[in-house]
Amino acid sequence: MAKHSRKYGEASKLVDKFRAYSPEEAIDLAKEASYARFDETVELHLKMGVNPRSADQQLRGVVLLPNGLGKRKRVLVFTQGEAIKLAEEAGADYAGADELIKQIENGWLEFDASIATPDMMPKVAKLGRILGRRGLMPNPKSGTVVSPQDLPRVVSEAHKGRAEFRLDRTAIIHLPIGKISFDKDKLLENLAAVVEAIIKAKPSGAKGQYIRSASLCTSMGPGFKLDIASMLVLAK
Repeated sequence: MAKHSRKYGEASKLVDKFRAYSPEEAIDLAKEASYARFDETVELHLKMGVNPRSADQQLRGVVLLPNGLGKRKRVLVFTQGEAIKLAEEAGADYAGADELIKQIENGWLEFDASIATPDMMPKVAKLGRILGRRGLMPNPKSGTVVSPQDLPRVVSEAHKGRAEFRLDRTAIIHLPIGKISFDKDKLLENLAAVVEAIIKAKPSGAKGQYIRSASLCTSMGPGFKLDIASMLVLAK
């Protein structure tokens, strides 16, 4: 079992394991418990009542956080021809085709998000093993395979705070909602946007309680169990 630091132990004393906190309380406590010397990410973890192995219960989507994530993402666009200029004018950090694919095959991964136009996907597909495991693979379901006309909008959203969510093998969604330095109201707005997007993405095959449990924590800090009813009210 992993050993935690003394500071983590002190922060954990703020957690009442038998209590579910409102989003407001959880954020206040997360701020109080934060002890790292860097601006920690505030994370939301949701245990979902769906089966990740069932085809009609897949859960994946995108949410545009109203207050961003506190960090400008480096955006790469796989495209060619005149669309390269569109991507660059929209603010893409890198845009191109074969040369970028070759760089990535050689180990270069200096970007945080990737987008592709449909004509590039046959070539980008061979990067699946490299990009897939890092969550960087363009995918139509996550809205990162788009027409050249949509590039300006999607690149802009990626810079502003476009976050993807996806159910993992244990039916959990892990998602950042901002930085600990954010005002509480901004974190609450981001949290509400995330929960609303996940509710809207409810798969057709989902049965029973959709969100079974939720917790909020920082990168280094302990988790605070969220009261689901309060969280859902916030999202509305």
